Amino acid sequence: MSELKQRLRADLTAAMKARDEVRTRTLRMALTEISKEEVSGETARELDDAEIERVLAREAKRRREAAQAFGDAGRPDQASAELAEGEVLADYLPAQLADSELAELVSGAIAEVGATGPAAMGQVMKAVTPKVAGRAEGARVAAEVRRQLAAS
Repeated sequence: MSELKQRLRADLTAAMKARDEVRTRTLRMALTEISKEEVSGETARELDDAEIERVLAREAKRRREAAQAFGDAGRPDQASAELAEGEVLADYLPAQLADSELAELVSGAIAEVGATGPAAMGQVMKAVTPKVAGRAEGARVAAEVRRQLAAS
């Protein structure tokens, strides 16, 4: 079993003992999603830490989007619950890149590819995506690439 999955299970047990409802609910949901991912496909398999991080990142993104939707619909109580779950998930994800770090990685990828103009966005994204994997959301990376290519 992966180290991250063991940590999630141990933290779930601790949260249940502490009667922390938000953490318990969130970790149960995360472990359920990991289990679903493990049995999807033709054969069941054990996910490694990187794959588990991708599942957790996807769930954290869902929580942010749901919080935005609930906030727009005038349901601040539900929005704050979604944000609280997102914060719990963030504890298990790698630290997000700062804007300056992301800009530096993107400019390095642009130089590496030799890209000029917005038409080269796909090449730059292909070069920069592995470097930021899990540390920046795709939409944020794409926006930075677009900004820098437009300026070149």
